[in-house]
Amino acid sequence: MEKRKLGSSGLEVSALGLGCWGMSSGYGKPKDKKEMITLIRKAVEMGITFFDTAEEYGPFINEQLLGEALVPFKGKVVIATKFGFAPSKNNASKWSELDSRPEHIREVAEASLKRLKVDAIDIFYQHRVDLKVPIEDVAGTVKDLIKEGKVKHFGLCEAGVNTIRKAHTIQPITALQSEYSLWTRNPEKEIFPILEELGIGFVPFSPLGRGFLTGKINENTKFESTDFRSALPRFTQEALKANQSLVDLLTRIAKRKNATPAQIALAWLLAKKPWIVPIPGTTKINRLTENNGAISIILTENELQEIEVSSTQIKVVGQRYPENILKMTGR
Repeated sequence: MEKRKLGSSGLEVSALGLGCWGMSSGYGKPKDKKEMITLIRKAVEMGITFFDTAEEYGPFINEQLLGEALVPFKGKVVIATKFGFAPSKNNASKWSELDSRPEHIREVAEASLKRLKVDAIDIFYQHRVDLKVPIEDVAGTVKDLIKEGKVKHFGLCEAGVNTIRKAHTIQPITALQSEYSLWTRNPEKEIFPILEELGIGFVPFSPLGRGFLTGKINENTKFESTDFRSALPRFTQEALKANQSLVDLLTRIAKRKNATPAQIALAWLLAKKPWIVPIPGTTKINRLTENNGAISIILTENELQEIEVSSTQIKVVGQRYPENILKMTGR
């Protein structure tokens, strides 16, 4: 497995990581724990050293899963987790409240260390920017946790340019995690330049468009009510039909390269910048193997240009989130 460094931090990880959210929530009921442990350990065997979780995933059970699965590889893998959400005051089962108060960050760090069974959290991301807490206070708290040896690196998720710049002056940011794929290209215009300027790595989540860019989803696909995608504007029947031309583009190039659309989508991401490390999620070993195959696919300049020209002519239909979630991004 090829290795990459996240910006100028010196933190080296596998060129592809593994997003673990879908193992415990988001796409229906939690998957079988033993099967997921087997998959996570198989990922390590394949060369993946970068794993992504959060206390909010489950909540808690995803961190516990990862902690148990990766015990045999302690010190050999990089685990990223997140703080910044809390149970809703009106409904403890819903984690829709933002809470990045310094005392809460510390509570989350202590609990995450125990669940992950590690001595220090490799990357501690703020899950979403909390406008009620100055970002300087957030960065300062993580800086103190780094000094105490409980955290190694600081990260932000879905943050905007001003927040990134302010936070970075207090505690250097190792990585920004935001949604990025062929159908979510928002970060390119404003975010990429500041990441390059400040030496911050980029970790795209949902690099396969929550499964859409694999070619396995179409306008006739039905999503259970427990599947997060059932509430996303981009996954309505009309939007899926309208956006199919993106998959057709990937499929056309995939046939030429003896690859799959998913592999082309990931290879395109990897070709964008050397400091980009996508974290596709999966609960199936055959998909894990397929995703890893993207590492060996080299897109030519002509192919990259073809993707660029063709994709910019396609207007993506549907917002990526409902308005209440979308407003938490880019601030």
